Amino acid sequence: MSENDRELRVSKIRNGTVIDHVPGGQALKVLAILGIDGSGGEAVSIGMNVPSEKLRRKDIVKVESHELSQNEVDVISLIAPEASINIIRDFDVVEKSRVIRPDLVTEVIACPNRNCITTRNEPVDSEFDVLEDGVRCVYCDTIVREDLTDHIATD
Repeated sequence: MSENDRELRVSKIRNGTVIDHVPGGQALKVLAILGIDGSGGEAVSIGMNVPSEKLRRKDIVKVESHELSQNEVDVISLIAPEASINIIRDFDVVEKSRVIRPDLVTEVIACPNRNCITTRNEPVDSEFDVLEDGVRCVYCDTIVREDLTDHIATD
């Protein structure tokens, strides 16, 4: 096998977003955050467990015709704090940034506590303090450490 045969070959996208430096095995969680399950017709390319000097293994997600909202970036930062976001337009990278973990996320995670004021048909948006290893509801102090994507707020 030649060196060229070992290269990762994923086609370029015309317009959209490339999310790189996602910890190995987390690409499907990134798609869940973006609400992509294959039913919407989005063109998606995924590289999973690709060798990386920085992370040992990383995932890469390319989504055609979708630029991330700040809320999406905030939630991605919780599972992929080293991720980089590249905005692609007409096959060129027009914007490149690293995610920054916020101190607070609002309206993007639903509190799993059924008794929390944010889950009781009150006009209160969910708010979570970002912890080192999860998030904590500002209203009821419920802590979510694992499977944050199970609690993504949907409209």
